[in-house]
Amino acid sequence: MPLRSLDELRDVVEEHLVGLPLTEELGGLEPVLRYALESGGKRVRPVLCLAVTEAAGGEVERALPAAAAIELVHTFSLVHDDLPALDDDDLRRGRPSTHVVHGVGAALLAGDALLVEAFRYALSYERPETARELAAATLGMIGGQFRDVTGDDADLEALDRLKTGRLFAASVGLGLWAAEVPKDEQTAWRAFGEELGLLFQVVDDILDSDGFAERFGAGGARELADRAADRARTRLASVPADTSVLGELVDSLAVRNA
Repeated sequence: MPLRSLDELRDVVEEHLVGLPLTEELGGLEPVLRYALESGGKRVRPVLCLAVTEAAGGEVERALPAAAAIELVHTFSLVHDDLPALDDDDLRRGRPSTHVVHGVGAALLAGDALLVEAFRYALSYERPETARELAAATLGMIGGQFRDVTGDDADLEALDRLKTGRLFAASVGLGLWAAEVPKDEQTAWRAFGEELGLLFQVVDDILDSDGFAERFGAGGARELADRAADRARTRLASVPADTSVLGELVDSLAVRNA
């Protein structure tokens, strides 16, 4: 059976997230979570998770809880980032941020609930590796965010490998665990995953004229992005599997314009 395309995997993710059961006790808070979770986006991280699972010979359906967990953590981070105490952004993906529509208190609680729901799904697997990987990545992301908000950005690459890169790397790791790839066979896959987050963030900075683009200029940032993409492709070439869909993902991240 041929590997599913990026668009097909994205459709799988969207369908799964729309019907994702949330904890009944959340009550009236559930619509706030739904508002945040269904706010669009390219779903790059869960698509990456599913693509890795399928390329590694696993079943996409088995990876869905892990993919949902990654997207829930990512969404939690966006809801909290937009709050007045952090980035104070009134818009997210072209529509009002969660706190603008539902209030700061509800948005804060929704972010908390999204994070815990993520671990509920990560813990649905028989073995603990998925939850452990997600926990380590989430803590790394939070550490990177703290560096960002406190201005500790002398080493932008180190900051972004935490703030953005850790969830990308975990998306690869969770996909491998879902495919039941033994730990001693994951090295090449993980080397690939380490480059994706940096690539994504540098291109993001180019689009926003921020971060790497502000510090090194658009041309310098473009060179950094191209080098990260080349490293990712080189790492991918050493993976003993059909990685064509993952290669397409690298290409799409390198040239994205939104």
